[in-house]
Amino acid sequence: MPPARASRRCARCKSLPPVYARPVGQPEQRAEGAGPFTTRLTWRLPGGGTAVWDSRLARRRGLLAVRPAGAATARHTRADAVGIARLRRLNAVAAVAFVIGGALFATGAAFAQFGSGNATQCASIYFAGGLFFNTGGYVSLLQVINAPRHVVGGEGPLVTHPWRWWSYEPMRVDWLSAFVLFAGTLVFAVDLLDSFLQGLNVHQVNRLIWAPDVIGCLLFLVSGHLGFVEICHGQPCVRPHSLGWWIVAVNQLGSVLFMVSALAAYTRPATGSLVNADIANGSTLAGALCFSVAGLLQLREHP
Repeated sequence: MPPARASRRCARCKSLPPVYARPVGQPEQRAEGAGPFTTRLTWRLPGGGTAVWDSRLARRRGLLAVRPAGAATARHTRADAVGIARLRRLNAVAAVAFVIGGALFATGAAFAQFGSGNATQCASIYFAGGLFFNTGGYVSLLQVINAPRHVVGGEGPLVTHPWRWWSYEPMRVDWLSAFVLFAGTLVFAVDLLDSFLQGLNVHQVNRLIWAPDVIGCLLFLVSGHLGFVEICHGQPCVRPHSLGWWIVAVNQLGSVLFMVSALAAYTRPATGSLVNADIANGSTLAGALCFSVAGLLQLREHP
């Protein structure tokens, strides 16, 4: 049996009406998304034609789609050099952090399952992986905060604003998804630190280690759901040719596996044993590999 699993892992939405409306002083525009969130915005340009801002495309690649009047297809305008360089750096740091963090979690699960290390060794490996997940989570939030922004009615590229270390924008689905993900990594940090404690009874183990584990998994699942809301614009979708969709889907699969692991790692008060140690370790291993794979895919989703 792994030592208290040495650290346990890891309103109805509706699209806005697809009709054009003209607020006073604003160009005609159409918003799509779910609930209060706008994930895609289309507006008519003053000289004719249309521009389309897509949340994920703009914040990941710094692109805005513009179709001039009479043109059959749209062209993409890019953010300025500063904004593009910023997106590339942040994306690379976040992706590499998740690759390494996932690999370390998988290693910790393998040690716990196959008895290759003691409790402290497993907890140390998990803790190191958790630090990389913390880094990836915060850098993902920075990527959202500092992404180039669109100007409704404008025909030019996205606008790059001064650097910020923090913002509060809960009505943006991308910000909320990244913030919830970061919060989940911080909750996991509590679980990871508590796993070093010695002499805990069953109730303390469940309260100090298992409970934060489950809460962290729930936050990861919520973040993944919001990621689907953003990329699918509030509707169920399967997009096998979309790299962004695959990144969200693989990450969400990892979150589901982490939740399975957490549920299987509950310590029964009557026996002092886990519900199923093999499932707990196996699901952690598989889920961690999902996050590493998603990180590798994310390396390709850059400007």
